[in-house]
Amino acid sequence: MNTPLTQVEIYTDGACRGNPGPGGWAALLMSGRSERTLSGADRYTTNNRMELLAVIEALKALRRRVAVRLYTDSQYVRRGVLEWLPKWKSNNWRTADRKPVKNQDLWQQLDALLADQQIEWHWVPGHAGVPGNERVDALANTAIDELLG
Repeated sequence: MNTPLTQVEIYTDGACRGNPGPGGWAALLMSGRSERTLSGADRYTTNNRMELLAVIEALKALRRRVAVRLYTDSQYVRRGVLEWLPKWKSNNWRTADRKPVKNQDLWQQLDALLADQQIEWHWVPGHAGVPGNERVDALANTAIDELLG
């Protein structure tokens, strides 16, 4: 008999002041009564890189295979995983117009992590009062503040 996978809810967000500019990312992982937050920042980056890094770092933090409900306000990440990634891979990391995929290094990291988990992707509107999304937005911005001192 297969044991059901532990359910983990993850909220992720990236922020950037200027695009490019200083950026931060954050993730909130929740399972049962426990939760964990992660965050980081970079002096010169883009919003899309921070959105991707938030998901990557959240998935890297998982210690075993679980059932993930991942919430993001980034259509770039969600559509990238669900629609574009298979095409990019089959086109040798080129877009439909034959240009190199932007952020290929991060997309490849994320692609490798996707196989290890069962993930259900959810889009949430940003800055719309969704508690988990509001928390990670604040954490990502705090990471920028701490970086800039």
